[in-house]
Amino acid sequence: MAHLLDTLFGCRHTRYTFPITVRSRSRRSSAAMLTGTYVACLDCGKEFPYDWQDMKMITSVGTAGHPVQALAPKAAA
Repeated sequence: MAHLLDTLFGCRHTRYTFPITVRSRSRRSSAAMLTGTYVACLDCGKEFPYDWQDMKMITSVGTAGHPVQALAPKAAA
């Protein structure tokens, strides 16, 4: 019932932040757990997982092809 009311009267999520990548030692939100990167709605604050490879938001868990386990530091050349 709450999902129906949110669909009818809730936020449309039309404005987003720039994609934010969290560090491996930081606390990750549920949106960042999938890929390590997320965007947030500027109107309501809800977070959505973001895929840097496809450069788009992930709308369902099944569309994520390459989840990030941990962000590794760059190796020196």
